[in-house]
Amino acid sequence: MARNRDDQDYAGPLRRIGIAALILVLAATFLVWRIDSPRVERFRANFIDRFVPTFDWAMVPVTNVLGMVEGFRSYARIYEQNQELRRELQQMKSWKEAAVQLEQQNAKLLAQNQVRLDPKLTSVSGVVLADSGSPFRQSVLLNVGSRDGIVDGWATMDGLGLVGRISGVGRTTSRVVLLTDSSSRIPVTIQPSGQRSILTGDNSPFPPLDFLENPDQIRPGDRVISSGDGGVFPAGLLVGQVMQGQDRRLRVRLSADYERLDFLRVLRSHPAEQLQDAGPLIPPPPATIEMSEGGNG
Repeated sequence: MARNRDDQDYAGPLRRIGIAALILVLAATFLVWRIDSPRVERFRANFIDRFVPTFDWAMVPVTNVLGMVEGFRSYARIYEQNQELRRELQQMKSWKEAAVQLEQQNAKLLAQNQVRLDPKLTSVSGVVLADSGSPFRQSVLLNVGSRDGIVDGWATMDGLGLVGRISGVGRTTSRVVLLTDSSSRIPVTIQPSGQRSILTGDNSPFPPLDFLENPDQIRPGDRVISSGDGGVFPAGLLVGQVMQGQDRRLRVRLSADYERLDFLRVLRSHPAEQLQDAGPLIPPPPATIEMSEGGNG
């Protein structure tokens, strides 16, 4: 106990002496470094030449850490630029598709001056709340329902292409069955050949084309649009492009960005008017009737 007490008695003065010596050394170094004299300047130069180069090994970890920090900042900047370029590319694809559709409409209008666009085809925008999360049923939930006038069977699109159809409507929500779902079947037209086909979902990202009349006339890259057959979907909606799958089947690379389904447009498509009564047969002109009677006489 006495020895410990003696050590404590000496520790305090020694600590104070060490601190005072350190302060004196730092003060002296500061004064030497600030004195403006040729001799002191030569001393400083010799000191730097003698000792500073030997500390390069101590600066290696600091240099590496600074390099890693700068590399991480560069990576973050590159990642942000990449995301921005992705958004701009998607927007440019949308503009390109709009330009192609306008060009086709212009060509049709030049050929037929009496073409009329359907003014009833409007849309309701909805936010995607959740997806099914199942590999066997691919669907999403929208925050629009019967109060917004949503009806079963209406087509849904993202900013560029067809996504699916409404299948199940609640008051404030509705479910969209995607084109990739195994229960999805939509009639499509392949351009420029004009062939009709059925796009069949098979729970894969690239649904196949079934019931093709002449597959030899179809080439990868051909545009696929909705045909409007059956009156379920409006005609002319962009679906995607033809591709050849690994199983050698003709499939469709969908234009809709299924990885970023944040907002969808529900197209208000009204069914075509159906004839309930065929009515009486149209009688022939009077001249035809008289000629027939004269021939019989």
